[in-house]
Amino acid sequence: MTLNRRKFIAVGTAAAASLSSPVVLAQGAGRPRVVVIGGGSGGATAARYIAKDSDGAIDVTLVEPSRSYFTCYFSNLYIGGFTDLEDISHTYGTLAAKYGINVVHDWATDVDRDAKTVRLAGGDALPYDKLILSPGIDFVEGAVPGWSTAQQNRMPHAYKAGSQSELLKAQVMAMPEGGRFAMVAPPNPYRCPPGPYERVSMVAHVLKQTNPTAKILIVDPKPKFSKQALFEEGWRTHYSGMIERIGPDFGGENTSVDPDAMTIDIDGMVEQVDVCNVIPAQKAGRIADMAGVTEGNWAPVNASDMSSTVDADVYVLGDSAAQGDMPKSGFAANSQAKVCAMAVRGALTDSRVFPAKFTNTCWSLIAEDDGVKVGATYEATEAKIAKVDGFISQTGEDAATRKATYEESLGWYSGITTDMFS
Repeated sequence: MTLNRRKFIAVGTAAAASLSSPVVLAQGAGRPRVVVIGGGSGGATAARYIAKDSDGAIDVTLVEPSRSYFTCYFSNLYIGGFTDLEDISHTYGTLAAKYGINVVHDWATDVDRDAKTVRLAGGDALPYDKLILSPGIDFVEGAVPGWSTAQQNRMPHAYKAGSQSELLKAQVMAMPEGGRFAMVAPPNPYRCPPGPYERVSMVAHVLKQTNPTAKILIVDPKPKFSKQALFEEGWRTHYSGMIERIGPDFGGENTSVDPDAMTIDIDGMVEQVDVCNVIPAQKAGRIADMAGVTEGNWAPVNASDMSSTVDADVYVLGDSAAQGDMPKSGFAANSQAKVCAMAVRGALTDSRVFPAKFTNTCWSLIAEDDGVKVGATYEATEAKIAKVDGFISQTGEDAATRKATYEESLGWYSGITTDMFS
C-alpha cells in the first residue's frame, strides 16, 4: 500500500490506539471534540472553562436553542420590580468570539452513545469524544391534575425564565382590587428550593404597593420548605395578613386545577383565584432521558467528575443530575461545571486534575433590602456529593445585616454571569 501523508497519519493513529488505547477522536478529528448541550449555568460555564483552559487543544461545541439566555435566579426579582428583564438576559457572542466555541442555536433531539453523535433538529449530527448534558429541567406530565404545558399561558409556571416571567408579572399587575394570587408549589426535589417562596415574597411586595387588599394562597405538598422560618418571619413583618399557606396536613398533597375556570381544588374544597402560578413536579431535561442516562426522573452521576454512572464519556450537570446533597441551583451547576471541565480536560489532554470540591449559596429577597441566604461546602465521596458544613441566615437579624446580604447577592450575580458569558 502506498502511504500518502493522510494515510500515514491514519495508520499511525490506529497503531497507537491498539497499543495504548488513548481517547478515540470523534470521526478522526484533528482535535478531541466536546459537545455541551444546554447553555445555562452548567453548560456555558463548562464550555468556557474547557475552551479557555485547553488553549485551543479541544474543539468545543455548545448547543443551545435560545439566542438569549434568561437566568432563573433573579427572575423573581424581575417580578418584584427590583430588576429589568434585560438585566437577566445574556448572549453567547463572547464565548464564540473570544474562546472559539462553536455556538449552535438548535435543539438537540437525540444522542447515539454507541456512535458518539448528537442529532440536531436541523438535521446535523455532531460527533463527540466527551458529551456534557446540562439541559435544566422539564416537568412531570400530570403532576398537577388539570394542568399541562398547554395551559402554561393561562396558569404560568415561570420556572423557565423569560416570556413566562413576563406573563406572570403582567398577570399580577392586572389583578382586580382585592384579588387572589395562588401558587401551587412543587414537591421535592426541584430547581432552587427557596425559589417558590422568594416568588411569593416578590408578588407580595408588588401587591402591597399596588393592590394592598389582595391575598396570596400557597398550596404546598411539602410539610416544610427551605428557609421556612426566615420567610415566615419576613412575611409577618412585611406582609402581615396577606399570605396563607396550606400544607399537606390540610390538603396540599391533593390538589388539582381548572385553568379555564381559574379554580383550585384543594382536597375537595374549590377556591376561586385571579392568578395561579403552577410549579409542577420536575425531572431532568428531556435530552438526558433520550441519551439513556436517567434513572427515574434524574440522571445519576459520579461525584468525582460529574460523569454519568452508565457512560464514562457522558457528564450531567446542574438541575438534571442526581448527585447527592447539593441542591439544584445556578450556583451548584456553576460549581459542578468547573469540576467537570477540569476532568474532561484531564481525560482529553492529560492535564492535571485536582480533587473535586463544590460550594453553593442561595440568596433570597423577602422585601426591599431584606435578603437571606443558605449555603454549604461539599466533597466528592464514592457514594455522592456529600455536605461538609453549612450556614444559614438567622431570624431576628438586624436591618444592616439583611441589606448586606442582599448586596452580596448582587455581587454574586454579576460574578457568576461574568464567569459564564465573559
